[in-house]
Amino acid sequence: MIQRTSAALAALLVAAAPVAAAELTCSGALGPDSSEARLIETYGKENVTTGEVPGAEGETMLATTVFPNDEAKSFQVGWWDEERHEQLAWFTVPASDVAPGGVQVGQTVAEVQALNDEPFTLLGFYWDYGGTAGFDSGKLASLPGDCSLSLTFQPTKDLAAGVDDTPVVGDKEVASTEPLLVDLDARVESITMSYPDPNASEEEAGGGEETGGETAQP
Repeated sequence: MIQRTSAALAALLVAAAPVAAAELTCSGALGPDSSEARLIETYGKENVTTGEVPGAEGETMLATTVFPNDEAKSFQVGWWDEERHEQLAWFTVPASDVAPGGVQVGQTVAEVQALNDEPFTLLGFYWDYGGTAGFDSGKLASLPGDCSLSLTFQPTKDLAAGVDDTPVVGDKEVASTEPLLVDLDARVESITMSYPDPNASEEEAGGGEETGGETAQP
C-alpha cells in the first residue's frame, strides 16, 4: 500500500504536544467585527501580513497571516470585506493553541467525538476536501460567539496490507464511529473557525448547511 502518512501532520503533533495553551474564544481580535488594523494593534505590525495564499483545488485567495515566520503560532484570517480587510469571515487555529470547544491539532477522531458528545461525519480521504468535518449537532455545533467549527483530519498510519479502504476514501461521508479511522490513526490536521456573512439577507443566512447560515471557508 502506498505510504500516505503526512509528514507535515507529524511535525504539528510535536508542536502541539504540550497542552498548556488557553482555549481561544470567538471574540476580541478574533471576533466577527475584527479587522486587519485590530490584528496589527493586537499582535504587532511586524507580525501581520496580507496577500494571496494557497487555497483549495490549486486556487489562491486573499488572507491575512499572523506570525508568518513561526509555524507553531502562525494562523490566517479571511475577510468578508476584502477591500478594507474588515468583517472577519474565518480564522485558522494555530497548532500551539486550543480551539473553541476544546479541539486541538493532533487529536483523534474519537477524542473530537467525545468533545462533541455524539458522533459526527467527515469526508473520505485522499482528495482536495478529504477528511473535512463540520458539526450540525452536538456540543461543537453551538459555540459561544456565533462561530462555526470546521476540521480536517489526516491519516497518520497506513492500513494493513489487503484491508479494503473503500469505506474511507473519496467524496463520501464517513461516520466518526467507523473502525477504519482508528486503524488509520486519523488526527486533526487543521482547524478553521468561521462566521456568517453580516451582509447576507435573512433568507440567505437561513439557508446554509451544517452551520445554520452562510459562512466563509478557506
